[in-house]
Amino acid sequence: MAQTLSALGDSFSYVAIPLLVLHATGSVAQMGVVTALGGAATLVTGVFAGVVVDRFDRRRLLVGCDLARLLLYGSIPLVWLAGPRPWLLYLVLPLASAFGMVFRVAHVTVVPSLVPADEITRANSRLFAASSTAYLVGPALAGLLSGRFGPTTAIAVDAATFAVSAAVLVLLRLRPVGAPADPAESERPMDVLLAGARFIARHPTLRPMTVLLTVLSSLTFGLTDVVIYRLKHDLGQSDGTVGYVLAVGIVGTLLGSVAVTRLRRRYGFAPTWTGAWALCGVAMAGIGLAGRVPVVAAAATAVLGCSAVAGIASMSLRQEVTPAPLLGRVTSAFWTLHSALTPLGAAALTAAAAGYGSSATLIAAGALCTATAATALCTPLFRVQPDRALGAADALVEQGDGGRLPDGV
Repeated sequence: MAQTLSALGDSFSYVAIPLLVLHATGSVAQMGVVTALGGAATLVTGVFAGVVVDRFDRRRLLVGCDLARLLLYGSIPLVWLAGPRPWLLYLVLPLASAFGMVFRVAHVTVVPSLVPADEITRANSRLFAASSTAYLVGPALAGLLSGRFGPTTAIAVDAATFAVSAAVLVLLRLRPVGAPADPAESERPMDVLLAGARFIARHPTLRPMTVLLTVLSSLTFGLTDVVIYRLKHDLGQSDGTVGYVLAVGIVGTLLGSVAVTRLRRRYGFAPTWTGAWALCGVAMAGIGLAGRVPVVAAAATAVLGCSAVAGIASMSLRQEVTPAPLLGRVTSAFWTLHSALTPLGAAALTAAAAGYGSSATLIAAGALCTATAATALCTPLFRVQPDRALGAADALVEQGDGGRLPDGV
């Protein structure tokens, strides 16, 4: 329930923040700058989020992250009472993104302690399905509230959802995953990042997947801003229509969450993950080619459905192959590494939309996404079986000094 409420809050900011920037500045490029700052904050936080999650009580961290986002998002409508203050968004969104990163890492580490290894994909699919329901309702409500009362009202509701989520988490008692690292250990954040990166670099599946995701994430991180700009600027639609289109698109996430377990069991990890990203690129280009709102909504549904399949499969694999005491740090390093180019990608995507038009930008980005996914055919992703990938993780842990994980892992 707490995860669903937190996702509901995220879904409100997913629509309300870009709309507020657009209302205040009228610039898609400024939307991209705000999004890029959020991505940069996520990237920086990823350096130390893993060690924080592995060392401290994860339930308290989840509660603290929700309360922090309550205060941050709650400050926007209060300050806006005195008139638009776009500068505040440049402060709030990066900080909220940082706390969101810690929340996501902590959430990922909890799942393996609750279900057997062979049920991780199914458990993740159910969590994604619950989040998808929140994202299905959230954008529509955010669009309606923004259209009738303004984006600041939607952001106020966003803040309230984090308050409720924190209250629910206070009542929970989560079983810790593995043995926490010794708090007295003097490890620098960069040492921790390198510990996770070292594990990823030696893993036959995580290594190529991280490299490919670095490119794929940079191509898709600013997609929401461009879709909103296309609907508002090119197709002349209202805030409410934007909310409805994004809400319909979230149906794709729900469908992908339901389908991923069956797809992975039938085709294996590599074909499922690669095929999902290839189809995602095709659907992105479809948004650029579409001239009518229903077609844009259908293509957005396909994009989010494919993203859900790829994301759940990827997260489940990491949880399966990573030793529990290291999971927070590997998750943090993985997200940090593959998010390295996302701030530049978001800024470039929105700048391209402003300069060359949203249609051409989406078609080009979609083609690059599909081409990048196709290169997976030439990587170890298609040469390593899932059982061998699991064995490789055990081998890394047991290696001698050359491949040994740092003390405290």
